[in-house]
Amino acid sequence: MLDHYQIQLTRLLEAEQYGEAKALLRFLLQVRGEERRNYEEWENLLTWLNMAFPDSETSEEDDDGDEEEKLRQDALNPADHDEAYVRQVLYIMRHHPMMDQQILAIERAVHLRHEDVDREIIEWLEEEDVHPVVQFKALQCLRKRGAQGVLALERLGETIQVEIGDVPLTMNDFPEPVLRVLERVEASVEADDPTLPHFARELWKESLQFLYGTSAYKRLLQDDDETVDCYAAALHLTLLLTVYGSADEEEVRDTYGITGELRFRYEQACRSLRQITDFHSDESGPEP
Repeated sequence: MLDHYQIQLTRLLEAEQYGEAKALLRFLLQVRGEERRNYEEWENLLTWLNMAFPDSETSEEDDDGDEEEKLRQDALNPADHDEAYVRQVLYIMRHHPMMDQQILAIERAVHLRHEDVDREIIEWLEEEDVHPVVQFKALQCLRKRGAQGVLALERLGETIQVEIGDVPLTMNDFPEPVLRVLERVEASVEADDPTLPHFARELWKESLQFLYGTSAYKRLLQDDDETVDCYAAALHLTLLLTVYGSADEEEVRDTYGITGELRFRYEQACRSLRQITDFHSDESGPEP
């Protein structure tokens, strides 16, 4: 999972979203179990950002809006809108080895006015093995472009069908049970550490990008209190393990009322979130 956050940090710095970069660095400094040099690098970078950009504590909505407008203006600039530029964006989207560059290309593709863009994105998603986060960003791109239809995709070992018009663009676009899970966790962890709700939101957002459309996601949408409790407990446990490196699982289960009859559904939710962690571990490869 660390690699994903490092990529996200690089992307925030490249986009000059220094407020969000600071927040992410504070989160990384609380994560346990990493190499000492990583903490030193994060601490030094955070110190430098605080000195260089003391007034950059902007909201996520403002940052996203500014970046979206910049990408829109860049893409709509006639000088950047020729055939060669379109092909370059699509090539980077499909073939660049760095995920952050693929995502940046996808964001640029949202605003390209070219008849081949939708077709190429759809073919890429349906025919190739695409990282789940990149895949989700591409689905959002298609929806923003006004594309319609159902796509058959391979996602976390499952073959799923996704209606483009239903793909959430923001957290608030997700169904009510998804939001209730986050609300439950935020309310539970805030008393212990006021910074944890922010990290819970980021972790849940990433998890949803992986799980969207899968059987685990569909189970979440059953919209009953027990299901929400099970996923909230699983998210809470994963959050503590990510930030602190350890957790009292029995205490977490007690917090959400996970009794014997709910244990199986809770374990299912835990396995779903653990699958994401395992996915990141597989990406990193074996230790040298």
